[in-house]
Amino acid sequence: MNFRRPAVFLSAAILALAGLGGTLVAQMENGERGILPIDSSGTLEIGGIKVDVTSKDADSARYAGWRIAQRQGFKALWAKTNKRPVGEAPNLSDSTLDGLVSSIVVEQEQIGPNRYIATLGVLFDRARAGELLGVPGQARRSAPMLLIPVTISGGAATGVELRNPWQRAWAQFRTSQSPIDYVRVSGLGVDPLLVNAAQARRPGRGWWRNILDFYGAANVLVAEVQLDRLYPGGPTKGRFIGKFGPDGRTLGSFELTAKDSADLPRMMSEGVQKMDDLFAQALAAGIVRGDPDLIIQPPPPVEEEEEKPAIQTVMTVSISSPNAAWLDYGLAVIRSIPGARISGSGNVVTVNYAGGPAALRDQLVARGLSASLEGSSVRMVAAPGAPAAAPAPQRSPTP
Repeated sequence: MNFRRPAVFLSAAILALAGLGGTLVAQMENGERGILPIDSSGTLEIGGIKVDVTSKDADSARYAGWRIAQRQGFKALWAKTNKRPVGEAPNLSDSTLDGLVSSIVVEQEQIGPNRYIATLGVLFDRARAGELLGVPGQARRSAPMLLIPVTISGGAATGVELRNPWQRAWAQFRTSQSPIDYVRVSGLGVDPLLVNAAQARRPGRGWWRNILDFYGAANVLVAEVQLDRLYPGGPTKGRFIGKFGPDGRTLGSFELTAKDSADLPRMMSEGVQKMDDLFAQALAAGIVRGDPDLIIQPPPPVEEEEEKPAIQTVMTVSISSPNAAWLDYGLAVIRSIPGARISGSGNVVTVNYAGGPAALRDQLVARGLSASLEGSSVRMVAAPGAPAAAPAPQRSPTP
């Protein structure tokens, strides 16, 4: 998504904040920040496929389990995209599926000497499998939405300032099948200063305009989870709340539980799926949308005035001179005027000049000559007592 007019303004603000002390600089350099989002624009995913396979050894059991996951994954994804029963899905050979699957995602697995128990996900290449799955190449999506994941635990709210399971779940979420065009931040660079838990609660639209423009988004979505642990490492209840816009409009909420710390990633992953469904429903209802008031409009382009070509005027100039020397002087004065061109010779000449007769008369008067208009012609008269020979005129710069 390109970029960014208020970058100078934001950079100045960041430098000002950085000058407040070494604590902030340390926060910017913290090695515990930053989870890069997965790019899933070219894949289709189905997860939660459970396999339990026995074979002659561990490798054979694992290979067989992955093959089963491919078959079940294709049928499940076909049924999901076409909204039809799984039993109606086509049966594809393993060799065909091998060409459609881009990777296997291991969600959980247990490997024994001759047994493989796992929960797997399957990623299908959109270009190769899209037609067989009935998935259109381009789906209608929302305007770009800046996503802020917020975790509240023990009364402390955290966004992307430190790595946490909620941020990781959103970074690992494959968005290719979502109608929401998420703008996900990694937590690196200036992200903790601009997109943090405190910013998610600020309603001021002035600062939001600059942040959204910086990240190339049209509005903001806040995915908040409130964690309540029974005891450290024990069961955890999570209350998930979806919010929209700078005003924090609540779109809905739901609750999930994890039996222990090891089960927490599973709960977070499920929470992301349900939160995405919540946002998608709000999009379909016309609630989630871009806000023109939050988009900084570029100034209109300055239209340069086209330089109009000067209109040349052809006029007659008559020179009344007492002698040939003064006549030559008068002709030389005309030639010294920028843009004036003389045709002919003698006391009556034709002059081509852009400014017209009045402008030519003014130029002659400014050079100390006596000149007047006679209709569309100019008449030059030698002053009484004019010298027999006058000095050659100096060409003056263009006024």
